[in-house]
Amino acid sequence: MAEVVFDGVTKVYGDGTTAVDALSLDVGDSEFMVLVGPSGCGKTTALRMVAGLEDISAGVVRIGDRVVNHVPSRDRDIAMVFQSYALYPHLSVYDNIAFGLRVKKMPKAEIVRRVNNAAQVLGLEQFLKRKPRALSGGQRQRVAMGRAIVREPAAFLMDEPLSNLDAKLRVQMRAEVSRLQRDLGTTTIYVTHDQVEAMTMGDRVAVMRKGELQQVADPQTLYDRPVNLFVGGFIGSPAMNMIEATVTRADGGLAVDVGKQHLKLDEATLSARSALRRYEGRKVILGIRPEDLEDASLEPDSPADRSLRGVVELREALGSELMVHFTVEGTREALTEDVKELAQDAGAPAQGPVLESTGSGALLVGRFSARANVAEGKPVEVAVDTRSLHFFDEETSEGIYDGTGNDGNGGST
Repeated sequence: MAEVVFDGVTKVYGDGTTAVDALSLDVGDSEFMVLVGPSGCGKTTALRMVAGLEDISAGVVRIGDRVVNHVPSRDRDIAMVFQSYALYPHLSVYDNIAFGLRVKKMPKAEIVRRVNNAAQVLGLEQFLKRKPRALSGGQRQRVAMGRAIVREPAAFLMDEPLSNLDAKLRVQMRAEVSRLQRDLGTTTIYVTHDQVEAMTMGDRVAVMRKGELQQVADPQTLYDRPVNLFVGGFIGSPAMNMIEATVTRADGGLAVDVGKQHLKLDEATLSARSALRRYEGRKVILGIRPEDLEDASLEPDSPADRSLRGVVELREALGSELMVHFTVEGTREALTEDVKELAQDAGAPAQGPVLESTGSGALLVGRFSARANVAEGKPVEVAVDTRSLHFFDEETSEGIYDGTGNDGNGGST
């Protein structure tokens, strides 16, 4: 096993496009690191530079204590797992897994041992004589994993390996890949566009945007303390609601005005975000995650100054929960460049959400209990968990926390 280190790594293509810009990131020995971000953010390019499939324009990549900038890919002691499986259709499962070992002229007995061990770990023992065409998508992906495992490399590099699988199989394979990595203890860099994959699989997650590292932290820190608006909007499903608000004085404390409505902030919120006091009288971008909103009729102990009134636009029943889209009058969605980029990446128009409110307010999404009694076109009072609110500077898009800087463990390592 070995750590993998990016030290100021940059990739500039011949046409002047900077795909990766001064990336500094330490992936610890045996760590499962996920690189995540929108399409074109540079995550796959970063992975390919570690693999030796892309030249490095500047900076240094180290695997263990060895600089590998100019080391051929075959000599880097890494194994890659691709999105496309890249199996040889004319070879059996056994021969696909053994192929790399035979190229290295490994003794036959060692090849048999390694292939059989990998097949046992991956549950492929009964499929070793089959050809890839006789396997399901999940089984083919296991074969691709087996081919990587038998090499016993210093690091695994995985490039969206689950993206060709259907939704149910992806969930199953997420768990299998995570278990396998823990059992083997092999340093792993995993690239994905799917933030749910990133949050459920990674020991740490590195969020990238336009070739630059935005934040690297454990999944819970990314969720609780996003370093900026982009990370806050990218992490979480459904995405965080982002609306314009104003910080005001209220009963000796602080509140945020959302249109003509007020959300009182308790001391726990202000203690965790003490820098918010400097924003009194100023506009901020207020972030509210859908799971921090609930039908107020189901929250009898929720204070009136911690709720928002709106009108239900759409009700989506999902069995265990309701997704409720509602309009809050007098305010509007934040439309910074970060928010527009997030909307475009999600397939929505840059002007705002796909569903438009019928009024002049902002459209929010709440993840309500299935017991919520709400109806489309009717008023709704929504309880807000103000302890979990997020605040971002309107000009810089940076998260507002305790004022010490780099609150969300952003930047390198």
